[in-house]
Amino acid sequence: MSLKGLTIAIVAGDRREQEIARCAAAEGAEVRVFGFPWPEEGIDGVIHAESAAAALKDADFALFPIPGIAPDGALFAPSHMSRIIPDREMLAGMKPGATIILGWADPNLRGHCEALGIALEEYEWDESLMLLRGPAIVEGMLRVIIENTDITIHRARIACIGQGTIGTLVTRTLVALGAQVDVVARNPVQRAAAYAAGAEPHDFPALPEVLSKADIVVSSVPAQVVQRAALESVQKEALLVDLAAPPGGIDRDAAGNLGLKFVWARGLGSRAPVTVGRSQWGGIRQRIATALEKRGKAGG
Repeated sequence: MSLKGLTIAIVAGDRREQEIARCAAAEGAEVRVFGFPWPEEGIDGVIHAESAAAALKDADFALFPIPGIAPDGALFAPSHMSRIIPDREMLAGMKPGATIILGWADPNLRGHCEALGIALEEYEWDESLMLLRGPAIVEGMLRVIIENTDITIHRARIACIGQGTIGTLVTRTLVALGAQVDVVARNPVQRAAAYAAGAEPHDFPALPEVLSKADIVVSSVPAQVVQRAALESVQKEALLVDLAAPPGGIDRDAAGNLGLKFVWARGLGSRAPVTVGRSQWGGIRQRIATALEKRGKAGG
């Protein structure tokens, strides 16, 4: 599949998007970008637009970040970057029948796309892609734990909330490092897998008791399952680490009110931006090919 003749806009994100832009330009697409850290030396074949709307104008495809959309509708980007909220006016400049590829869309973005006839391709929950970027997320989590505790991971009591694709990698890594790992998961098969990996499995009713014994709590659930009632049992010196996209798995407001140490470690795939950016591009390219095939059939 050739990308020549296609215009691809990349809006928001971090250094992973730099690598995605390089990959897209190398395959012949016209690439316009805005809203992620721009390297001083630029990126060969990539146009740094003056605004998000300028990047999106006449685009066949728009690529938005994986990590998700903030409660106010802003796309993910490092804290020092300007907040970009895709509205109808901004998106209206895209070509008719264009496609936006991103982690996941919120109701506002869905509404705008439906009104404008823009297709959405979401891949936050693509298991193969999650596995490809999983090692970078796990390495980033280890860094967060090491930088925010005065104890070793070895022999620490760590509660892992959730055993999806990333949660499973987290559990295996922490067990391998010698931690005493308690896994809380609703799915009995996931609990059995955690047991086989060397962790102690628990269903959610046991969450308060598990948290009361934990030195470190790691959640990978993209829904707020660790709420104030459970957080009240957490030791004051414990560290809470949330790996999930918004709204996160831990009630961070409650954690703050209770004086607990909390780190929302979203976007850890940025720890290895070249590796993760290339793996994301593989998933994105596949979705571009599928969208072009659908358009061809519709046109035929």
